[in-house]
Amino acid sequence: MPRGTGVRRLVLALGDLHIPTCSGLPVKFKKLLLPGKIQHILCTGSLCSKESYGYLRTLAGDIHVVGGDSETLIYPKEKVVTVGQLRIRLIHDHQIISWDDVASLALLQRQLDVDILILGHMHRFEAFEDENKFYINPGSATGAYSALET
Repeated sequence: MPRGTGVRRLVLALGDLHIPTCSGLPVKFKKLLLPGKIQHILCTGSLCSKESYGYLRTLAGDIHVVGGDSETLIYPKEKVVTVGQLRIRLIHDHQIISWDDVASLALLQRQLDVDILILGHMHRFEAFEDENKFYINPGSATGAYSALET
């Protein structure tokens, strides 16, 4: 929360659901997702069904989704959203060579001068800070298989 604003916002970043290929969100996680509790949902794509989008829509009024793999609806390839005073770039990950390449990630961050870069596709959680900028990959919300895991 920015100092002095007194406004708290709960932002859910998730992606790579791959429903119906995956059975759905874990029950314990789904129990935490109460309508009205979350103000913003930022999704890195691979919802893969209209029903998945509809479910997320019941949780928050402000939802942003970018296109991933096997989508049934059409979403933009990337999006920049503002939450409070933070500018956030949301992409699926087709735009970068490697999550491990910090220089590529920093270039994506600088292109649109965002505070946070959120990307998906890797199916594994990663988060770090570099030069006062934040990089987040929320992983797969359903535990979808990743060929990148060894």
